[in-house]
Amino acid sequence: MRKREYDEDDVRVRPGKGSRPRTRIRPAHEDAVEGFVVAVDRGRYTTLVEPDRGHKRKQQQRRLVVAMKARELGRKGIVVGDRVALVGDVSGRPDTLARVVRVEPRTSMLRRSADDTDDTDGIERPVVANADQLVIVTALADPPPRPRMIDRILVAAFDAEIDALLCLTKSDLAPPDELVALYEPLGVPHIVVHKGGSLDELRDHLAGRISVLVGHSGVGKSTLVNALVPDANRAVSHVNAVTGRGRHTSTSAVALELPEGGWIIDTPGVRSFGLAHVSVETVLAAFPDLVEGTVTCPKGCTHLGDGCALDAWAAAGNADPARLESLRRLLSSREGAPDEPAA
Repeated sequence: MRKREYDEDDVRVRPGKGSRPRTRIRPAHEDAVEGFVVAVDRGRYTTLVEPDRGHKRKQQQRRLVVAMKARELGRKGIVVGDRVALVGDVSGRPDTLARVVRVEPRTSMLRRSADDTDDTDGIERPVVANADQLVIVTALADPPPRPRMIDRILVAAFDAEIDALLCLTKSDLAPPDELVALYEPLGVPHIVVHKGGSLDELRDHLAGRISVLVGHSGVGKSTLVNALVPDANRAVSHVNAVTGRGRHTSTSAVALELPEGGWIIDTPGVRSFGLAHVSVETVLAAFPDLVEGTVTCPKGCTHLGDGCALDAWAAAGNADPARLESLRRLLSSREGAPDEPAA
């Protein structure tokens, strides 16, 4: 699938990759320095500024600079992962404040809509910018896996055109076979970990990339982050024995640099992932082996009910029936039905 890059007006340009955020500073604000947003808190943006050997300023050490959004940006949103241009006091000294004067073009934008069950206005909420991998963290037990939630997060990954990785935790409590088989037709790679086990395979998947970690509260996401980045100090939650759910311990997204190179962006535990902004066509585009089969579908076909040409397409051997089932499962996940745990 061809990647795309988004700027402020969603103009598509060629993407770039790498563990270190790279910024293209345009001529306006000649004294601007490059920054990578690692945390957002109540209108204050903590940015990482790398040394610029060609710059005449004295502050050439790597540093964290706190900034506010310049008035000229208006309602333009800034999220963790954004590459920005900073002016003003960029020394990083305590009690100083720089200004963000530009948000650079984005290679990707992970979005979610307002909770389908609470708000039907379809408001899009940006989650993370410039990630090239989405790691879906789910426990095999305590709490039980919720395939419908996994499906919805996968749809968000397809919409953002970023790679997905399924990270199954707590394999010492339950086997992964059934869940792995469910996502095998989708070709989504997976890794299985357990408490105290090796994380080398996960580190290999994360090395040199900007990865965003998403999952329910209580699945062990913060425990993974603390193991991957020893000084992260992310709070760890416990699962409620009655509801089977964890409490939110990470209250905001934060970007953390990996010792081996690359970044992970830890996000708060989610209990819903609205998809009102994602079209049927976007989901279908992730199934190129099925797209041709929709040509003879009736106008406005949802590909979920009777009359859909995909049934005959798969029956004729043009596509794997398991792939069609997976497509319909993902399309159904857009409807906002309650997320039920696996049996």
